[in-house]
Amino acid sequence: MPYFDNEEFHARITSGKTVWSAGAYDALSARFIEAAGFDACMTSGFGVSASHLGMPDAELYTMTENLNVVRNVVAATTLPIVADIDTAYGNAINVMRTIREFENAGVAAVIMEDQVAPKRCPICVGGVETISVEEAEGKIAAAVEARRNRNMVIIARTDAATEEEAMARAKRYVAAGADIIQPISKTFKSLEGLKAMRQAAGVPLSLQMLGWLERDLSPQDVEGVAGMATFALVPLMTVAKALEENLAELVKTKTTKSLPRPVAQHDPFIEKIGFAEVERLQLQYLPETRPANLAAE
Repeated sequence: MPYFDNEEFHARITSGKTVWSAGAYDALSARFIEAAGFDACMTSGFGVSASHLGMPDAELYTMTENLNVVRNVVAATTLPIVADIDTAYGNAINVMRTIREFENAGVAAVIMEDQVAPKRCPICVGGVETISVEEAEGKIAAAVEARRNRNMVIIARTDAATEEEAMARAKRYVAAGADIIQPISKTFKSLEGLKAMRQAAGVPLSLQMLGWLERDLSPQDVEGVAGMATFALVPLMTVAKALEENLAELVKTKTTKSLPRPVAQHDPFIEKIGFAEVERLQLQYLPETRPANLAAE
């Protein structure tokens, strides 16, 4: 059972009371996201592919590989988890199994996109190909039917290349049962465009805070249109830059005395990953680990 309230999360995100989230790429990053105080955590396909495979976001991992990461993230945190399920790994029938598997893993929401499978990351390539709107509608309707808990949020992402097509698709996706709509940052160029998208869809937007959205929009601007706003890549890119700089210095100097970035201290780190709780459980349930005076009681 999830630690969060599905009904409360669904009501908040669909009413437009913005859920602020950050992108996890594994269980450890999810713990840091929760400790920082975010409302939710999204498993980023870009981040999972980079950390799990060391490869780009091109749907190279399988559904089960993504699911294994998501299960670990769900287990590591009490936050609502929003899973990036890419194209849901096939047609509408594949979608139904994907939805049930991720719902059984304990996620609060899924993001499903309308690209042709295998997808390509739109922030990394010049253009992407979308499936027909009719096929996308069928996949969304299948996802809605497959979910057993009506409060699991279905976020329909459209990678349509123009604002007009994105808005037309958004209307049809909502009619098919999507709870909220996620446009891509490449398609919309202004806050006014996002407001028009919000109005056309009739539901709040899910925004990935990338590119101009990250640079130009204030939190108040975002909260005017979004049910969820996610800093999808900041955790991954923060760690990647720190690793790059510290490891380059380490291989050059063979000492930790001149590292350009600070490193986590041992005791706070093991506390953050739950070592104290494991130690408590060992003392409670493993007699050989208990002090002699307690074992005799």
